[in-house]
Amino acid sequence: MFWRAMASLEQLAMESVRWAFAYSSWGPCREDWLLAMRLVQPEEKERIGQFVFARDAKAAMAGRLLMRKLIVEKLNIPWNVIVLERTSKGKPVLANDLRGIHSPFNFNISHQGNFAVLAAEPNRQVGIDVMKTSLPGSGSIPDFFRIMKRQFTEEEWRAITSMRNEWLQLEMFHRHWTLKESFIKAIGVGIGFDLQRIEFNVSPAQLEVGRTYNETIMLLDGEEEKDWTFEETRLDDCHHVAVALGKPEGFKEQHAEVPRKDVTQTAFTVLAFDDLVASAVPLTPEDPACWDNFCSRQDSPARQSSNSR
Repeated sequence: MFWRAMASLEQLAMESVRWAFAYSSWGPCREDWLLAMRLVQPEEKERIGQFVFARDAKAAMAGRLLMRKLIVEKLNIPWNVIVLERTSKGKPVLANDLRGIHSPFNFNISHQGNFAVLAAEPNRQVGIDVMKTSLPGSGSIPDFFRIMKRQFTEEEWRAITSMRNEWLQLEMFHRHWTLKESFIKAIGVGIGFDLQRIEFNVSPAQLEVGRTYNETIMLLDGEEEKDWTFEETRLDDCHHVAVALGKPEGFKEQHAEVPRKDVTQTAFTVLAFDDLVASAVPLTPEDPACWDNFCSRQDSPARQSSNSR
């Protein structure tokens, strides 16, 4: 059995992983889409085939392929052995029996706008969220802010509305939103958490594309959470990503700061479709109807195609 041959995670090449895939600009040919549908579990294939819009189907597919690629390359589990399930909160988890492996490897995915993103960490809670800054679907930006006001603290609203124009205010809004969502996803509580319990003091005020920053701090119920680190990255002019990282397991020094990454590091590797399937092994026979179903779908709702800067 390959399980007996597997080394413990301490012996594997474990490191932080940050991947992104631009699914909205991915125009799969028939061969690629039929291959992709063979590479996911049957229930995932069925779920992806039920999306009303092709863009949503591509986003879901990208997330599944990112997770399976991670597990193959970082846990040395063959593609066709991987079993992914969802928790009661909907969070994807690896269901394989990993007895004998001592260190957890946590991962999380998100997709919105043009990108699907993945973050993975050994021995740390991790949550990730990506948002594309775009104009509200209806109404003005001030109207949108009024609707969302209860999700942020007064100090956060001061930071958002202090920006010099409405577009920069909208960017700052989405930046705060990704930070909150990354934390919620890291702790796995789902909906129902009072977002006003967490407050972010963001720094710096503006982020350069392609750089990773970890200067932002979080207050929980008014107290700074020193055990949590938040990485922020702009993938391009419109997409902001936040990664929430819990305190490393086994980190004993109560008053020592968690090591932080170099802020000049480029956090995300942008992958192509060929990268996603490089280690793939088909799980099911080819189903030509999947391509016909995909081609029959509109890419996205009409208003989304014009819902940008």
